[in-house]
Amino acid sequence: MRRPKLRRPRLPRTRGGQRRLVQAVMAVCVLALLPATWMYVTTGDRLRTTADVPRTQVAVVFGAGLWDGEPSPYLAHRLDAAAELYREGRVEVVLVTGDNSRKDYDEPDAMRTYLTKHGVPASRIVSDYAGFDTWDSCVRAKKVFGVDRAVLISQGFHIRRAVALCRAAGVTSYGVGVQDKHDVTWYYGGTREIFAAGKAALDAVFHPDPQFLGHKETGVAKALASAR
Repeated sequence: MRRPKLRRPRLPRTRGGQRRLVQAVMAVCVLALLPATWMYVTTGDRLRTTADVPRTQVAVVFGAGLWDGEPSPYLAHRLDAAAELYREGRVEVVLVTGDNSRKDYDEPDAMRTYLTKHGVPASRIVSDYAGFDTWDSCVRAKKVFGVDRAVLISQGFHIRRAVALCRAAGVTSYGVGVQDKHDVTWYYGGTREIFAAGKAALDAVFHPDPQFLGHKETGVAKALASAR
């Protein structure tokens, strides 16, 4: 029995049909780029370096994976930047937010351990164990930990999305984009951001509840009090 031949889609033959096809493709491209454009527009003046970021009480470090229970190189670079800001007196408390959805995977505790080894006192580190994605971390920073202003620390390809989402969640922030070598992971992260921008725009518009919100916590307030 012969298999039916698959018909290839035919391009429009008339000029009018071809013009409409081109217009449709352009419209799709424009719509796809709108979220990324929104992120660039809303965060254009909010990016800084560790040398010129304004003094802010709280720094927020987003999780970026573990390797054998230790911070991945990308996450380690974020934590290095946070430790530098603390040592220079630009921040007083570091909120580490990451994934602890199962017992054998604990980003916040690994981040805390790394920071204490690099000069940040444990009393100045607060852990958010339900920062499952950027939006969740921003919402929880505001609603659970009471953070109104913060310095956000992440890689350069992610920091605009973090600043835009925290702004939508009610956290006024500056972003410090940590620079890394342009390896496979860097290119993957940059490509991923193009697609993640769409979800970010939807989160900013519809404000969905995070996977886990929970009760308000006083960790940040207590850490700031101890700083004084």
